[in-house]
Amino acid sequence: MTGQLAFDLPPIQALKRADFLVSDANALALQAIDSWRDWPEGKLVLVGPEGSGKTHLAHIWAEATGAVILPATALAQADLPALSGGAVVVEDAQTVPSEAALFHLYNLATAAGTPLLLTADRPPRDWGLGLPDLLSRMQAVPVARLEPPDDALLSAVLVKLFADRQIVVSPALIPFLVSRMSRSVGDARALVAALDARALAAGKPVTRQLAADLLGVT
Repeated sequence: MTGQLAFDLPPIQALKRADFLVSDANALALQAIDSWRDWPEGKLVLVGPEGSGKTHLAHIWAEATGAVILPATALAQADLPALSGGAVVVEDAQTVPSEAALFHLYNLATAAGTPLLLTADRPPRDWGLGLPDLLSRMQAVPVARLEPPDDALLSAVLVKLFADRQIVVSPALIPFLVSRMSRSVGDARALVAALDARALAAGKPVTRQLAADLLGVT
């Protein structure tokens, strides 16, 4: 056999505080998460592109507060009074199908004095909300932003992604990839997944040559 069987096993995602990689691109967002006791009315919207670290920060906050994490698409079926008895994270809030459910949760959390964190890929004014009362309330919630990653963060993210998949690579491969890849954490995740799949299929380690072949560069 010239190749080996490639099993599509999910990587181990490390979402603890110690695993969060801090740079100028995300330091202010992390600071906002850490200062949750000072949020006006106990609420914050965390905004950033896909793969920028919103879910990681949400898990850090949930570990600190005991929060329940659920996607916005599950709000309509959730027991909102029970949820509002403690801290809550609503992920991908811009996709919420039931504005009434989000409005109800917002009001319940306010009445109970429990903190509420919402993650989204854009600020509330751009969610297309149709309920005027919900829109006005969400626009009053402070927004913490995750900025586009710099070279330092992309390098650290690549190292972490390879480690999550238990892939050992040469340190020289990291700057080679950073200088040639698209500038987003989501693209870094896709690139590492593609390199892993190609290496498994070929029965070879992840090397500079394999990366160059995948990227179509020299």
